Amino acid sequence: MGEKSIQKKQYILETARKVFAEKGFKRVTMKDIVEACDISRGGLYLYFESTEQIFREVLKRESEEADDVFGKSISEDATAADILLLFLREQKKEILRKRNTLTKAIYEFYFDEENQNKENVLKKQFDAAVRIIEKLIETGVESGEFVCEDCKGTARNFMYVLEGMKIRSQTYGIRSEDVDREILFVLKGIGVD
Repeated sequence: MGEKSIQKKQYILETARKVFAEKGFKRVTMKDIVEACDISRGGLYLYFESTEQIFREVLKRESEEADDVFGKSISEDATAADILLLFLREQKKEILRKRNTLTKAIYEFYFDEENQNKENVLKKQFDAAVRIIEKLIETGVESGEFVCEDCKGTARNFMYVLEGMKIRSQTYGIRSEDVDREILFVLKGIGVD
């Protein structure tokens, strides 16, 4: 793929992301993306066959960008506690974001029966986050920063709390102090005050 084609594909994905954030997944059509991109229908089909394919690519890019941002924010001398707190701070930003979020579209996509049996990027992201948190907690236990008997169970609990707050923020809202309270509660479980 030439440079111009790569740029065109990037433009389509960036524009489609905005459409999915605004309308969710179910209500978006290829026509919506064509109109938002101001390209021909044939031009869109050169790159993508369906809204599902576009959405999967958008999710993949979101995950890669989040990994890059998080990775760049970690200093070389960061402790396990520093890294965990940075991760939780980024999660809080995502939870409190009111606009330009894909949360609704993601859940619509994975609640669709057809997509439940396919590769689930959301599950992969959840499982990867659990593994990262588990490793951070284990490292923190070894260094004396944390106290924890079941690192994997605690990591899963962290992610369930975060996912629950993401849903709440999109359904009936959540305040910053509510997020802080829940994060502090799970941190107390590993001995962080």
